[in-house]
Amino acid sequence: MNQTSSAEKTEFSIHPATSIGHISLRVANLENQLTFYQQAMGFKLHWREGNKAGLGSGNADLLCLTEEPNLKRYRGVTGLYHVAYLFPNRRELAIAMARLFALKYPNAPTDHIMTKTTYLDDLEGNGIELYCESPEDGTWTITDGNMEARRKDGSWSNGREPLDVDALFSHIKEDDRLDVPVPPETKIGHVHLHVHDIDEAVDFYHGVIGFDVMGISKGIQMAFVSAGGYHHHIGLNTWQGRGAPPPPADALGLRHFTIELPDQKALDDVMSRVEKAGISANQTEDGLLLYDPSQNGVILTTAKK
Repeated sequence: MNQTSSAEKTEFSIHPATSIGHISLRVANLENQLTFYQQAMGFKLHWREGNKAGLGSGNADLLCLTEEPNLKRYRGVTGLYHVAYLFPNRRELAIAMARLFALKYPNAPTDHIMTKTTYLDDLEGNGIELYCESPEDGTWTITDGNMEARRKDGSWSNGREPLDVDALFSHIKEDDRLDVPVPPETKIGHVHLHVHDIDEAVDFYHGVIGFDVMGISKGIQMAFVSAGGYHHHIGLNTWQGRGAPPPPADALGLRHFTIELPDQKALDDVMSRVEKAGISANQTEDGLLLYDPSQNGVILTTAKK
């Protein structure tokens, strides 16, 4: 995703080494979700304490789950659209996808040209994307409000083609096992959020937090923002309806996601803008917790060394 308008730049930008850290979800059944994320997703269980657990690729947590009683799924509200786990190469993505196929777990392989991906939901309806970068195949841009892709030969694509699964699976070696954990390089590449207004969300993530705008499409009601020129660290959409309310207190799904700054100065720079904007933030064990205008929880913290 290439930046298409210099008018979308501010006099400041978030540190280019900023990344997305762990995501925290409220779940109705911790046991079932732990089984799913370990068996179907290949995550390692890092820790478990009472009604909480952390999982990932063996390094810092990628996913934290908190079980709460009497939760339910709401539609037509803001919150998580999907969290996207980035694999280091096509072979590792192929193994992860083949594991889903072997379990006959529903997923939707998709070719975005510059990424190869599949989409699925966990057992409680939380959206997941598994992907790897494939810039050698072409580019994907939002130009004049339209999303489009160009293959490496220059030909046009809508960027949402069916993935050639056989070609991807050709990267799997004969002795590769499907019941192994995801590789330690696996990380969260981006999060995609339901918001109640695109302009308001961009004002927050771009105008306050400092991500660069990589593209806005009013036609498909979506925007992408990022740090350091990445195609997107955060996606924003109004697909649950413009003006959608935040989820009730008993809703399944997003508690917060984490924005990791590379050092304290970079974090202080963001926090000074947050304070100037009059946005309240509370210190938690994970970092500084604040809420975007759609009441999606955001943790600001420094990357763990």
